Amino acid sequence: MSNVAASEWVESRFPFYSAESIHSLYSTSSSPILDIEEDDTALIAVASGEGHLQAGGDAYELKPGSLILLPANCRAALIANRNRPLHAYKLLFGIRERQSPNVPFNPMGRTSGLASNETIVFYSYEPAIASRLEELFVHRSPENETRHLRNQILFHQVLLDLLERRESKHAAGEQPSMERSIAYAESHYQEKISRVQLAEMAGVSPSHYSILFKQLTGFPPSDYLSRLRVHRAKELLINGQGTLREIAQKVGYKDEFYLSRRFKQETGAPPSGYDGRSVHRIAALLAPFASHLMLLGVEPAVFLSDSNEYVAAEGVEPPRSMAFISVETSLERMRAALIENGVDLIIAASEHLLELGWSAASLRAVAPVVELSWMELGWKDHLRRIAGFVNRSERAEQWLEEFEEEERKARSLISRAELANDVVTILVIKPDQLLVYGARNVGYVLYRSLGLQPPERIKQEMDKHGERLHSVPIRLTELAEYAGDRILVIVVPDIKGSTVHSEKVFESTYWKGLSAVKRDRVHYLELDDWIPYNPVSIRLQLQRAVSLFTVD
Repeated sequence: MSNVAASEWVESRFPFYSAESIHSLYSTSSSPILDIEEDDTALIAVASGEGHLQAGGDAYELKPGSLILLPANCRAALIANRNRPLHAYKLLFGIRERQSPNVPFNPMGRTSGLASNETIVFYSYEPAIASRLEELFVHRSPENETRHLRNQILFHQVLLDLLERRESKHAAGEQPSMERSIAYAESHYQEKISRVQLAEMAGVSPSHYSILFKQLTGFPPSDYLSRLRVHRAKELLINGQGTLREIAQKVGYKDEFYLSRRFKQETGAPPSGYDGRSVHRIAALLAPFASHLMLLGVEPAVFLSDSNEYVAAEGVEPPRSMAFISVETSLERMRAALIENGVDLIIAASEHLLELGWSAASLRAVAPVVELSWMELGWKDHLRRIAGFVNRSERAEQWLEEFEEEERKARSLISRAELANDVVTILVIKPDQLLVYGARNVGYVLYRSLGLQPPERIKQEMDKHGERLHSVPIRLTELAEYAGDRILVIVVPDIKGSTVHSEKVFESTYWKGLSAVKRDRVHYLELDDWIPYNPVSIRLQLQRAVSLFTVD
């Protein structure tokens, strides 16, 4: 038998990809520009925020789910919207020549379809790939070989997705379809777009295109484009982003006079008078923004949620006519519900739209969409921003002032309680994960409102990330490193409602050996009472915490 065995991997002559590193990039209001120039190919995925990327004289608009593939040594800059700071992941990768000791190096190897690319490749919305980069970052330091191999598979899945999109684009030759033409209009409304151009994308005649377009969207193409532009102008006006002239140019109109004419045709009023008072029927999508609105005296017309926990709470007038829409609904059904209910403003968390596979662009023709970052902002900022959207800022500040007075009184009571100097740990037991909570949810109440001490490791992370620190995943073997003098436990049931998975923790030597367990200083909390993160729930959690720690 010959000793010279040419592996199929060598004979194929295709390159071997290697992940070099992965990074989390954050912009801030004081440092909105992130310069990028790498020796390796860089794949950047936007997790949250808005802005644009500038490179070689070109600019690319960035939103959650956007991807940019930058060639090696390409100079670029990520420039964040100052009101919507960018959070992105940057994966650096290259190629490695694989040589067999028995087979001489062959210089005729095939070039890489990704790492050899010399041009910037931009994908406006690829949430699945962005999610994979986030998972790679979270597990960038694998604790075992299984996780290491899973990371390798995940890395190559990202590359496979990119190659398949590239090949399908070339193979289809931008194959005509109505859906593609509509998606193009939604993401390029600020450019000059003609019906003829869209009809070519759909592969039909212009006259037939208008018929099909109206059947699919409910609007003629020209009206649809006008709605996209006017609604985007409304978003910019509500956020106070620019003069009328600047806004007109951003949405695709030549000047503020043309914008005003189109705006008045669409709404019956000029843009100069548009603000929160002009909004009457609001949709709150997924995040608990419904309770923020109801606290401000505004009942949403539509609420997308998986439960009613955020609005069925003490201290909030129950909804009278709000339409509940399940998160399981399709985008088409969601759009229809928004139209049926006459919604004139949509408030959404950008991260949650990303999770649903939706985008502001896909909803903008129905109504303007104002996006808030769920994780980048705390509940007080959420309330203030939403109050600004609906012209209720004075009411929000009055409520916050009353709440802060409650906080002062609560801290005074807790300062005289037995646990005043204790380190308190919040442990959340999920079916497949252990979490130690930080500065959000019940963590806000304990550590911010009451001034109790978190575990040292959590304190260090809170000092770095503030209210962005939701929780830290830990292994059961690490429990002692995070356990304080007291432990608050929240068990999250599995999909069938069972909490039996928590027994693995409670029966372990790691749990039984904790000082708080031995001294009976463990408090078991109800999930629904302590997890919701909105003003009403935080206030109720504050009251519950005072009762929990001060009643004998």
